[in-house]
This record gives sequence, C-alpha cells and structure tokens, in this order.
Amino acid sequence: MSDTSAGLLQVGFLILCLAAVYRPLGGYMARVYTSERDLRVERAGYKLFGVDAKADQTWGVYARALIAFSAASLVLLFLMQRLQHWLPLSLGLPNVPSGLAFNTAASFVANTNWQSYSPEVTMGYLVQFAGLAVQNFVSAAVGMTVVIALIRGFTRSKTERVGNFWVDLTRTLFRILLPMAVIGGLALVAMGVVQNFSAGHEVTSVVGQAQTVPGGPVASQEVIKELGTNGGGFYNANSAHPFENPNGLSNLFEIFLLLVIPVCLTRTFGLMLKDKRQGYAILGVMGTIWTAFVVLATVFETQGAGTATRAAGAAMEGKETRFGEWASTLFAVSTTGTSTGAVNAAHDSFTPLGGGVPLVHMMLGEVTPGGTGSGLYGMLILAVLAVFVAGLMVGRTPEYLRKKITAREMKLVALYILTTPTIVLVGTSLAMGLASARGSIFNTGSPHGFSEVLYAFTSAANNNGSAFGGLSANTNFYNVALGLAMLLGRFVPIVFVLALAGSLAKQQPVPVTQGTLPTHKALFVTLLVGTVVIVTGLTYFPALTLGPLAEGL
Repeated sequence: MSDTSAGLLQVGFLILCLAAVYRPLGGYMARVYTSERDLRVERAGYKLFGVDAKADQTWGVYARALIAFSAASLVLLFLMQRLQHWLPLSLGLPNVPSGLAFNTAASFVANTNWQSYSPEVTMGYLVQFAGLAVQNFVSAAVGMTVVIALIRGFTRSKTERVGNFWVDLTRTLFRILLPMAVIGGLALVAMGVVQNFSAGHEVTSVVGQAQTVPGGPVASQEVIKELGTNGGGFYNANSAHPFENPNGLSNLFEIFLLLVIPVCLTRTFGLMLKDKRQGYAILGVMGTIWTAFVVLATVFETQGAGTATRAAGAAMEGKETRFGEWASTLFAVSTTGTSTGAVNAAHDSFTPLGGGVPLVHMMLGEVTPGGTGSGLYGMLILAVLAVFVAGLMVGRTPEYLRKKITAREMKLVALYILTTPTIVLVGTSLAMGLASARGSIFNTGSPHGFSEVLYAFTSAANNNGSAFGGLSANTNFYNVALGLAMLLGRFVPIVFVLALAGSLAKQQPVPVTQGTLPTHKALFVTLLVGTVVIVTGLTYFPALTLGPLAEGL
C-alpha cells in the first residue's frame, strides 16, 4: 500500500470514529450540564467544602471562584516542585529551581503544558501524577465550565446568573473526564503504553554504552494529556517516545482523544440551545478549516521542498519512521488546532512552509476545533464578530442566537480578540530586542530563528504548549516571560467570556424576523470561516513574513 493510500485511510478512519461518538457523547455532556440531580459523591463533596449546589452565581462571582481555584492550584503545584526532594517517589531528584517551577506551574494550571525541561530527569513520580496529571484534569475542566457558562448566557434571559462554577467543575471531572480517562488509559495500556512505578532498567545501547530507561505511570498521564488537550509529556520526546506512543494504532487513538471532546461539544452546544443546527454550523466551520490545514501541511511535507529532502526521498528529519509524513502532519495539525501541544514529530524539522502551517493554525486562536471548552467559546466569540460584520453590511443591529449584539458585547469581543495577539507580538518583540534573550536562539540572525521565538510565544499565549525547537527556553527570561504569557493568555480572555455571558443573560430574546441572519446555513458558515482567517491574517501577517514565509519563499 502506498503512503498516500495509507494516509487517506488514517484520516478517513479518524473522521469515521469521531462521527460515531458525536451524537452519544455530545448528548451525554448536554445531560450532565442540564441535569437537576447531583450524584452522592458530589453531594458529599459540596457538604464538605460548604458549597450550595443550588445557588447560581453572577458572572463576576463565577469568575472570582474560577480565578481563586486556579491561583490556589498554581501555588500548590509550585510548592510541590520546590519541595520535591523530600516528597515520596522523588527518585532522588533535586528540588526544581524556582524559575522553572513557576513556569511549569503556570503552564499546567493554564492548560498549556509547555515544558522547558526533560520530565524523566526533572520530575519525580509523585509530582508527575499527583501534581502535573491532576492539573491536566482540572485545567481542562475549567475550560469546559467557561463555555457552559457562555451557552447559558445565550439560553437565559432577564438574569445575571450563569451557573455555579463549583458544580460545573465537579460534574466535568467526575462525570466526563475521569470515566473517559479510565477507559482510554486501559486502551493505551493494551496498545503497549507503559504503566508502572519502576525506577528504571539498565540496558546496553547499540554502541555498547549503559543507559537507564525510566518507566513510570505513563498511560494514566498520556490519556488525560490528550483527552484534556493538555500536551505535557511524561518523557522529553513527548508523543514521539515509544513508551508514550508505541505504534501507528496508538498514534491514531491519541489523535482521536485530543479531538473528541472539542468536536462533540458542538453537539452539546446545539442541544442546550434546543437548536442542533447551530451546533452543526459551528462544527462545519471547525471541520472546514481543520481539513484545509491537514491538506496544506501534508502537501508541503510530502513534496519535500529542498535539495536535501528530495535527495533523501522524503522529508523524514525529525519524524518517527513508524509514523511517517502523513501521520506526523495529521498529529501536528490536530494538536495545534486543539490547544494540546503534544507532538509526535519535531515541528522545527518540518519544511519551512510545512512548519508554518501549525504556527498559523495556533494563530487562528486554536478554535478548529480548539481545546476542551476554550475552542468552542473562542469560536462563539468569532461568531459574534461575524454577525456584527454582517450587520454593518446590511445596516441593522446584529443579532446572534436571538440576542442583540450591542456596544457592550462588541467591546468585550474586541478585548478578547486583541488580548492574545498583543501578548504574542509584545513578547516576541522583547525576546528579539534583548541581547540576553537572543542568546537562547540557536539559529541567530535567520528567519528560522525568528520563527522559533514567534512559535514559542504563540504557543504560550494560545495555551498550546508545543515547541518548535531550536530555542533554549530554560532561562530566567523565558521562564518568566512565557509563564506570564501563559497565565495572561488563559485567564484574561476567560474573564471577558464570562462578562459576555453575564451581559447576554440579562437580555430579553428578540423575535426572529425576515431580516435576521440565519446562523445555521452555509452562508453564515462561509462568513465565519472568512472572519477567522481574515482577522488572523491581518493580525499576524507582518510577523509571518519575517519568519516562515521569508524562509519558505
């Protein structure tokens, strides 16, 4: 079978699997968030922590609860790293330096999972599974609570209440993420992913040198890494490591895991609105852009642009032979479109234009289909912008899902859209302007070196976590700068989303008239696709011309 045929079969089978679970999982999540019943274990938790499960919160109280919970998580994870040497299962590893501990704590709490270190020689098992893996669960759940609050903003009227953060968080963890992680973890173990508490095995390499191969609770962390669109690997090689991703089947399953919740949330959205067509329209936008980027990345890589790659017969530098070009580009586009950050190949080793594809995909705001929750609320923000543009063209007040888009809503949308590009471009400018920061770039003075820095800040501010490579990021400047970029890129937009939810919830729904723009038809899907691409192009195009475009052309 040719590489093209095998690649097309992989893509087709992936889409078929997503289609098979779309209705049941999307419907199940809608029932989770609309149910009036609490599970016994949930009621016990509410009683223990003094939570009134029946009390709805205003958007401001919801936001403060979310920020307080995340801040406490940040402090706890920082302390676990700083005290690692005295904790059980530390494997004798020293305490993590303060700068790196801050960067890592910010990264995992912000659902970014950027790693400026080699996990297997830096983090003990307790920090890995009780610190990092726990944050993989709760940071993913935080993103899902936010989009549910926004959906309630569209469905409710004449109220400032958008739900209860503690109830939404608890239900997401115990009814959605934990059960799916148990099933997925068992599947990964069956496929050959490591799961143990072994301190390591001494082996002799092919050149006769002794080497310690570490084990660990890998499968349990791998499953939530992908399922929660986190991305932090147990090993430095991430999902290219054979203990994390041993074969082609596990590779396809991991791509499925990182796509499944963001894709199925569009059905949850439609069901909670009581208009499934709206969910299909959003899914159509996400699927159209995702497909276009898969095609572009695969074409650029399989063509093997460049003398060296053509002489070698394929652009296989930085790729695993057990995956090849098709599976590597499929993983790269899926991981940068879902705010995941896991990688099964070195994006730095992609061809210039092939490497530019995942970079631009992140710049879209990671909404195709985006992270758990964050992708859908990002796309809904852009949908509000799209109907505003349409309203300007026809000269009428814009409406979306029977809610008027007034000046207040558009201010919040504008602030949301401008936040991430501001963080990316300011951070990149500082890194290129400071001599101490430029010293971390291996390809100094070249477009590729600029691309490495631009990719790092794009990955951090968009809460992706994947790395382009070629950048020594474990320095004081990058630990602090990227840590701040991750925190600001995560929580500032969340505040704007929750404020928008509160503003929409206070409105009275307006009746649908002849002049109302149908937001479930192909015309709106096309308009929204154009809005996503054009807004991103206008924002980042000058920077892209200095990096991947200059190098590729």
